[in-house]
Amino acid sequence: MPAVKDMVPDIAPLRPPEEVMRLSRFGAMMPTRLSFLRAVVRRLCAERSKITRTVWTMDALGHGTAVYSVDFGGHTYSLVALSHDLPEDQRSDRVIATAWDAVFVLYDGVPSSSEVARIARNAPLQEAGRFSPRDLVLSRANKSVRMWDATARALQAGTQPDAAMIRDIGYLMRTTAVYGNGKFGIADRYLIADRKGLGGPFAAEMLTVYLIRHFTLDLVQHVGQGRLDPQLARHLGIGNATGLGMAPFLVNHPVLLNNWMMARETALARVRQIETLSEDQQAHLKALAKRAAQHLSEWHVPASDHDEALRRLEREWTGFAHHFDALDAPRPMDALWAVAQNASVALQELLLSLILEPFGDLIDGLADCMGDPFGPLTSPFGGTQALRHAIETNWPWVFGIDYTDAEACRRFWYVSAAKLEPRLGDRYLDVGAELETPLDIGRRVKALYENLPTTDAPVSAFLEAHPGHALAISRVALTARYPYADIRDNLIASTCRPIDMLRCKLSFFGATKFDPKSDLWTRITLAQGAPLGDELMPENDDWWMPVLT
Repeated sequence: MPAVKDMVPDIAPLRPPEEVMRLSRFGAMMPTRLSFLRAVVRRLCAERSKITRTVWTMDALGHGTAVYSVDFGGHTYSLVALSHDLPEDQRSDRVIATAWDAVFVLYDGVPSSSEVARIARNAPLQEAGRFSPRDLVLSRANKSVRMWDATARALQAGTQPDAAMIRDIGYLMRTTAVYGNGKFGIADRYLIADRKGLGGPFAAEMLTVYLIRHFTLDLVQHVGQGRLDPQLARHLGIGNATGLGMAPFLVNHPVLLNNWMMARETALARVRQIETLSEDQQAHLKALAKRAAQHLSEWHVPASDHDEALRRLEREWTGFAHHFDALDAPRPMDALWAVAQNASVALQELLLSLILEPFGDLIDGLADCMGDPFGPLTSPFGGTQALRHAIETNWPWVFGIDYTDAEACRRFWYVSAAKLEPRLGDRYLDVGAELETPLDIGRRVKALYENLPTTDAPVSAFLEAHPGHALAISRVALTARYPYADIRDNLIASTCRPIDMLRCKLSFFGATKFDPKSDLWTRITLAQGAPLGDELMPENDDWWMPVLT
């Protein structure tokens, strides 16, 4: 049988942006093998990387300093971890907090004792500290106190923590920020962007998250003076609480968004073109379908509306699963996908994630295409008629929105001076709408279209007379080249749910077990099911939709 990649045409049809770039679909997205954390761990496994603990000065309560080093992509990186006693009244997941259970720096190389001392002085200060270009990522985390205490007590008693609690919580610590890309004086991305393994989006941050997870497991076993069962340890990832601060990223980085979505859609198109499957591939897909069912059964959230959505998906998946019995037919993946078009968007997104999983040889290379090394590359419009045509071709969705309707523009985005975070205001109740962050791209493009002259004119002359349309023109030019660059929904409507934007970005990170606390923020788990630090081998890169068996 020829290799799968030999059976796929060079050019495959992609789903149109008007179908894909919708908030309703974003809000159902699942992690895939192209997700950034998966790509980093896959490379760690391919290189059979070894994590070495070079410093461990922890007291009996787990307070002190640790350093871990790992060779990755031809370079050595080290996580410097500092664990502290955090009074309960200072515990907060807010970005404006000033104290945490643990703080971290991903260091370029192996730090000397003087460098560890420098980091120990500055990392607890986080944004207020002083950092160097050798410091690649800055992070902090708080304990899930209930999970931490239960795990430590169980180990101290010579037993194992409750598996049901691990299944329901899924992490010992959750990060409250993972900063890279030159923030607060740490290394600018260009210093590491060409390094193997770190070229993809957020790769250094995901390496940091994986090493933090390794540290938390070591730390709780140190405090508990016992060893976790590997199966339970594997199911403990790293938590994260994410709010509105992440949502504007998708609007403010349109080329990145396009490249992420383009890779994902290309992967789906390639898999749908597969002509036949081997018996092993069929068995693998059927096993994944069963794993997905168990993952859903183990995924419960406190919010009743979100939990009911999960239960609907669980029931729908149970009714859909029999279609995996027909994988010996011609073009089986395309046939499976066609059946799913009669199902919910949530089921389609779960199926997309699943059917990519067995075909790494076919799609893993796409992970190298998800960065933005060049910045926007666009061509100027020949005149206002060409600009008009581009809007009519690529932005028809804006014509269906009446922006004079109060509900169509009730929300406005802004950055809170007190909280230092993006926020959503009510245009008709709250002050400050004149300072709104320009995420109203659809409204701007429609206003641009309505101002265009009926006869052709140079765009430069039009812009000189209407300078307020500069942003809209730039976005129309972007979409002409990058079809998946813009969300095709009204982001200032009263019905806009920022949680949908958060889920899209977090799914690309590799997040699982989304636990929405409102339409504005969610908790998630990263690295749950990932191989442990002493299990980094190619055969262990099999942790899609982890389950606790």
